[in-house]
Amino acid sequence: MNTLKHFAIWLPVPVEAVCNEQILNFIDYLRGKRLKAITVNCYLQSIRGFYDYLYDEEGLRILNPVKRGYALRESKPLPKYLKDHEVDKLFECIKKLRDRAIFKMMLRCGLRVEEMSNLAREDVYLRRRLIHVKNGKGNKDRVVFMSNDALIDLIAYLEIRSLSREKKLFLVEKGRYRGKPISVRGIQKRMEYYAKQAGLKISCHHLRHTMATQLLNAGMDLVSIQDLLGHTRIKTTERYTKVSNVKVMKDYFKAIKEVMKRSMPN
Repeated sequence: MNTLKHFAIWLPVPVEAVCNEQILNFIDYLRGKRLKAITVNCYLQSIRGFYDYLYDEEGLRILNPVKRGYALRESKPLPKYLKDHEVDKLFECIKKLRDRAIFKMMLRCGLRVEEMSNLAREDVYLRRRLIHVKNGKGNKDRVVFMSNDALIDLIAYLEIRSLSREKKLFLVEKGRYRGKPISVRGIQKRMEYYAKQAGLKISCHHLRHTMATQLLNAGMDLVSIQDLLGHTRIKTTERYTKVSNVKVMKDYFKAIKEVMKRSMPN
């Protein structure tokens, strides 16, 4: 049953007599049926469009009863991240040196898949163990750092990388595009392959989420994590605190120890 037909059947008054009260009651009715916010908003969008049509095309001079503020707030899914044993399981399947370097750098440096694809040789400073990310999301530059294991995997790849003059760091190794920069889709397809091999339902972006969660659990402050990830707003980074139970647990026991120390009688 389409949304407008559903609405018309439910209506206790004629279409032209609908006011804000009926719309609010209809929202309550839909929520009572346990529909998700996104579904309820689809109903409201259809009804609003219908009344716009009546006003603009049919000349029915009535106010649109669906106000903009009636849309329900849609919850954003919490970032998914890999547990330590899942990280181990994934990398046990990755034998190709190029792919190990790509995914280890995504895991340890928090790079987006587009940033990995665009990474040039001149952007990587091995001795200083840092990467200059140019034109990241929002056309912003930032600096990220490499862990020991990411550095080792990258050096291992560089030793077998072709002597191509191509400026991009990671190249296609087989087929008609051999020696050309690996594309975003090429990296994603490699992750799909390894995820299937490891029996995990993950994407490239889960590695970035994993890094953020691990750093938070290790006690790194949110502002520093925000800077590494290239988030414009701290609220985006704060989403990780909702999944980082280890950090919450550490903070709680540290704080409660002080509370009890102060409340204990001398």
